Amino acid sequence: MPQDVFQAIADPTRREIIDLLAGQSMPVNDVAEQFDMSRPAVSKHIKILNECGLVVIRKEGRKRYCRADTTKLLEVMEWASRYRKFWSEKLDALEALLAEEDEKTNTNI
Repeated sequence: MPQDVFQAIADPTRREIIDLLAGQSMPVNDVAEQFDMSRPAVSKHIKILNECGLVVIRKEGRKRYCRADTTKLLEVMEWASRYRKFWSEKLDALEALLAEEDEKTNTNI
């Protein structure tokens, strides 16, 4: 069953795996050695990342090599960008309110 990109990147271990593989291709065993968990646990994380298209696996002889395919993360960036303006406006309004309250407090001292 295909995994959702958002569910995949919600896990900190999977985000670390993506970071590790972003600039290089590595055998699954080498990826597993970077984490303090069992190889099957890391393999399960890699499988989830592969199912959602964030990691590509190729077999070369007896080894399986992984590499990150971060183009799928564009989907996440596009979704998040829709909320950037909203949150910028809200945070600007909060900053103005806090400055106003600070000014009131300083004038009442």
